[in-house]
Amino acid sequence: MRIAVGGFQHETNTFAPVKADFAAFERADAWPRLVVGEELWDEIDGVHIPIAGAACVFRCAGAEMVPLSWASATPSAHVTEDAYERITGLLLDELRAALPVDAVYLDLHGAMVCEHFQDGEGELLRRVREVVGPDMPIAISLDLHANVTPEMVEHSDLIDIYRNYPHTDMAETGARAARHLLTMLGTGKKPAKAFRQADFLIPLQWGCTFHDPAKTLYGKNLLQVLETGITSISFACGFPLADIHHCGPSVVAYAEDQGTADEAADAMIASVQAAEADFAGKIYQPDEAVRLGHNADDDRPLVVADSQDNPGGGGPGDTTGMLRALLAAGRQDSLIGVFTDPATADKAHEVGVGGIFDARIGGKLFPGDEPVEVEAKVISLGDGVFKGTGPMWGGANFQMGKMALLDCNGVHVAVMSNSMQAGDQSMFRHLGAEPSDYDLVIVKSSVHFRADFQPIARDVWVAAAPGPVYADPGALSFFNLRNGVATRPRA
Repeated sequence: MRIAVGGFQHETNTFAPVKADFAAFERADAWPRLVVGEELWDEIDGVHIPIAGAACVFRCAGAEMVPLSWASATPSAHVTEDAYERITGLLLDELRAALPVDAVYLDLHGAMVCEHFQDGEGELLRRVREVVGPDMPIAISLDLHANVTPEMVEHSDLIDIYRNYPHTDMAETGARAARHLLTMLGTGKKPAKAFRQADFLIPLQWGCTFHDPAKTLYGKNLLQVLETGITSISFACGFPLADIHHCGPSVVAYAEDQGTADEAADAMIASVQAAEADFAGKIYQPDEAVRLGHNADDDRPLVVADSQDNPGGGGPGDTTGMLRALLAAGRQDSLIGVFTDPATADKAHEVGVGGIFDARIGGKLFPGDEPVEVEAKVISLGDGVFKGTGPMWGGANFQMGKMALLDCNGVHVAVMSNSMQAGDQSMFRHLGAEPSDYDLVIVKSSVHFRADFQPIARDVWVAAAPGPVYADPGALSFFNLRNGVATRPRA
C-alpha cells in the first residue's frame, strides 16, 4: 500500500486583526514549521498531532507512506491568498509527483477561511480529488472546532474529528482516521455518509468536554450511537468566530448503507439540539476576577482565562485589560501571561536579569488598546526553546523566541516573541515561574489551558477583557451566516 500523507492547518477568526501570511506558516511554534517531503517525518516525531498518530498506524500496518507537505500557523484572521495558494500548490505538486498511490490521508483543521475562499479545506479537498480521481479513498482528521461544510464531506470519504476539548486526543483522532482508511483499502468499499448541521453557534468556552453539556454529548451520546454498529460518527462544535455560510456545529456519520448513516446522524444532531440551552456559563469582568479571587483557606491558585485574547482563537496575545485590573488592585501574588510582545522581550534581554526599565507592555495590536506603561524589573530570561510537558502539548518543541519574566509593581508578567496561547505550564516554568506558587494565575487561553492548569487550581474562571476572541458570538455582526442560525444558544 502506498499512502500519501500531508496536512494544512489553520483556525481562522474573521473578526481578528492580524492575517496569516506565508511567513506565519514558515515559523515553528509548538507545532512544526512548514515542511515538504521526507523532512516531515523528523518534524512530527514525538509531537502530539493527528498526522503523527496516523503515521504510527500506517507504519504498523506495513504501508509505504509518501510524504507530501505539512503546515500550520497560529490562529488569526484570514489566510492570505498568497499563503493559501503557495502552500496548497506545494502539497498538490508533491501529490502529483507521488502518483500512483492507493489512498490519501490529510491532517486538516476544518475552520480555515482565506481571503478568496470561505472554505479553505473544502477547496483544498476539491483540488486533491481532481488530482487523484473519484475512486481513490481519502480520509481526513479535523479539529473539534471545525466548521464542516458539504464540500468537505463530498470530496472526502471519511472525516474523523477530535472528541476532547482541551484537545488531548489529537494523535488518537489521526490514528482513527488512518484505521478507517486502511479498512477501505482492505475491503475495497467506501462507506455511505450523512451530514447534519445544528441551527445555533456554541461559544468557545462552553464546548469544553470537562463539563456538561459537551461532556455528555461526547462521552455518552456519541458512544451510544457508535454502539449501534455504524462505521464512524463525529460531532464538531464548530468555530463560532468565523463569518462564513457554514459556521456552526455539525455531525458526520458513516455506515455500510445510507439508511443507517442517516439514522445515526439524525440521532446525534437531535442530542446536540436538545442541549442547546445548556451551552452557557458565568463570564467574569476583569475587576471581578481580580477582586473576588482571594481564598485564604486554600493555597492552590485561582486560574482565570483571559479568554478574549486567546492566541489559539485568533487573539493577538497582547491585550492589556487583565493586566490593568491586576495593577489597579495591587495583586502582588499574581502571574499573568504569556504576552506576545517581542519589543518588550528584546528590551528585557538588553538590560539583563535584575535590570529595571520603563516597559510598554502589550496594547500594540488590538484596535483601541494601548500599552501598559510601567516600571519593570527583569526576574528571568529565556530563549523560548523548550519541551512541552502537559497533557495536550507534551513533547511539543516550543520555539517562542526571546522570553522574559518581569516584576511590575509586584505583578509577575511573562512575555515572549512568538504568539502562542498559554496552555502548558512549561511556558512559565521555562522562565523559572512555578504557577502553583501564586494565588492568582491569569492565562491567555480560552479552554486548552484546563488540561494542564485545572489539576493544580482551586477553581477556574473565565474572564472577558477586551479582545477579538469574543465570548459571546451573539454580540457580533454576521453577514454570511445561513438563514435561521442563532448566533448564541437559545434558552
